[in-house]
Amino acid sequence: MGLLGRKKRSKEPLIKSGSSVSDGSSVTGGAHAGPGAQSVAGNTAVFRVLVPENVNPGDEFQVYAGTRIVRVRCPPGSAPGQSLSITVPIDKAPAQDLPPDSPNVRPINDPNANPNAPRAYMVTIPAGILGGQQFPVTIQGQQLMVTCPLNARPGMSVRVVPPPPPTDVTRGPNGGMMQRQPPRQKKDDRTQLFEVEVPPGVQPGQPFALLAGGQRVLVTCPANANPGQRIRFKLPLALLNRPKITNEAQKVRLKYDKDGWTRTVRITDLKFQWVRMDDNGDVDTNQRFDIDRSAYVRKLEFRPGEDPRIRTGLLSLVPAADAVVDSKIKSADGRDLVSYEDIADAQVKAFEEKADWFQKTCAQLCVEWNEGHMRMNVRRQFLLGDSVDAVMSLSRKDLRKLWRFEFIGEAGIDAGGLAREWFQLVTSEIFDPDMGLWQSSQVNQMCMQINPASEYCCEDHLVYFRFLGRVMGKALFDRQLVSGHMVQHLYKHLLAWPVTFADLERVDEEYYNNLKQLVDLAKSGDDLSMLCLDFTTTQEVLGQKEEIELVKGGKDVEVNNDNFPEYLEACLKYRMLDRVKTQLNELLLGFFDVIPEPLLTIFDFQELELLMCGLPEIDLDDWMENTEYSGEYDGTDGDHEACIWFWEVVQELDQEFKARLLQFVTGTSGVPARGFGVLQGNDGNVRKFTIHGVHLNVCIYPRAHTCFNRIDLPMYTSKEELREKLKLAVTMVATGFDIE
Repeated sequence: MGLLGRKKRSKEPLIKSGSSVSDGSSVTGGAHAGPGAQSVAGNTAVFRVLVPENVNPGDEFQVYAGTRIVRVRCPPGSAPGQSLSITVPIDKAPAQDLPPDSPNVRPINDPNANPNAPRAYMVTIPAGILGGQQFPVTIQGQQLMVTCPLNARPGMSVRVVPPPPPTDVTRGPNGGMMQRQPPRQKKDDRTQLFEVEVPPGVQPGQPFALLAGGQRVLVTCPANANPGQRIRFKLPLALLNRPKITNEAQKVRLKYDKDGWTRTVRITDLKFQWVRMDDNGDVDTNQRFDIDRSAYVRKLEFRPGEDPRIRTGLLSLVPAADAVVDSKIKSADGRDLVSYEDIADAQVKAFEEKADWFQKTCAQLCVEWNEGHMRMNVRRQFLLGDSVDAVMSLSRKDLRKLWRFEFIGEAGIDAGGLAREWFQLVTSEIFDPDMGLWQSSQVNQMCMQINPASEYCCEDHLVYFRFLGRVMGKALFDRQLVSGHMVQHLYKHLLAWPVTFADLERVDEEYYNNLKQLVDLAKSGDDLSMLCLDFTTTQEVLGQKEEIELVKGGKDVEVNNDNFPEYLEACLKYRMLDRVKTQLNELLLGFFDVIPEPLLTIFDFQELELLMCGLPEIDLDDWMENTEYSGEYDGTDGDHEACIWFWEVVQELDQEFKARLLQFVTGTSGVPARGFGVLQGNDGNVRKFTIHGVHLNVCIYPRAHTCFNRIDLPMYTSKEELREKLKLAVTMVATGFDIE
């Protein structure tokens, strides 16, 4: 069944009504407007008005609409005090001055008032408004919602101090505030010529990596070149004139240039590509699966769908070295909006600077207000169903328009608060395990993973995953937050980051340990064929066990020492992607309906979680009080110099690094609503944050055990050494480098 041809959920019947405005405008009763997404043309503006007292259906009354007075005919079924939405044409030559204040607003003239303090106003409560209800007013050009005090009644006045208007803005066609975009700097097309010697062992057509002007690049050996010969290539100057590095992770990455997967710029087309350097500093070209060195990246190939609004795609896992991401983004009119040098510059910024650059770029991708915006009408009692229908009816262009939300039957103008509430409510409901789409991670109860059996639990489950992808992308696009932390490898899939055999431990610790035991047996020379294993695995669905072939004809392929690497590779691919491939495919397609993939290349997976879920509010005192000590620190209750130094260093860290430390030890930046005292382990039981003391001859760097919320902290001899090693350990998790 197509994504748009699904069976509709049952809904409460609606009475739709409309009315006319004498100058050609239209009006719809807010309480009776149908749910869904409505495109509002750029040559009109929408206003909320209240039906005055003693006005009956069919009667006309006058209201202010921006700078104009219009006549409105009360629609059938409406009553005094009810909120209506009216749509009026925009003046051909709109006034540059602010619209006048509402008739029931008057400024307070106090000669003794502080001249620097915000000006206060007296607002008369309109007829039909009861205590606790809200009503709209216009003050200083801003549309505000005023809540009537519980002890007040119509005709009484309340004192209002409006917030200051935002700075550095321009007026949209409807008088609304629109952010002014800075002019784009002229692109620097100059290049610099480099000459290098082809390294030993590199064959024609084979890539090799090198540092050119401080930038790691990937060069392909020409067909007519051999080792020892010198070749030339050009690099754009804009790529070489890099800004000062402000990202702590990037500083550590350059200081400790250890082996691992890293993203480079490919000289041939300036696209980003993953490479792994071997012990000699050359590109690792190993083709066979190795649990310590191999990695895979999801590849999503877009295909046109039957409906032009809904693309399809093919999702697969490919070797990390074969994964390529574009480094350019074009605007809707075909202009080069972001280039490779822009992305390369942003990659070395601090997290807050990255987020700011990302949002400014999204603002340039946003459809102009004069091209129209979307009005999203939903009923609170049918929130998810109405929202799915509305969002899934939109084109990709509509997804990048400004959205204005209305909860049908409720008074309220969306100045940001309704949108924030909508994103939180919708994502909270769809991540709820009771719905059957997601389930708590086996390793971390605070993280959510896709339910492989979602098709048996939820009708049209793929529609919901596409919907969620669009909502998550729109939230990122509009600086909103989602209410749900996902397991770590899903953030890697969003970013097209390498997933490795070690990631299995964060998905299913027991499964990972079983495979590790097989690895140990193979290394010791035991005959694996004696275990009678084949290329299949077992999946339990609703209490019934089902045999799954890891490769085609897998039940007839015996696992032996020769094909054991391929068996491990098949297990990794199944657990990290194939078992939820259809669901993840829809999630990614929906996400990239909004966000251009190259924009995400500036973030690591920890930063993406922080950007989507927000920086957590971490109570350091609560964290310390609910920490246990074991190993060499057992019985000290934290009264050991290394533990004291640890907390001093944590206290000195900024909020971002505290969140990264939490991600390092627990697997997520989420903090339980009731505090660290109820932090859970992989078994669902309370497992408090634990600092485990070890000698330096056991490990040099701190190690994390996310299943137990435990950090192994070596007994360092100085606070400076502890700070350096802790920062390195936390940072290397995100860069993909090995610190052992």
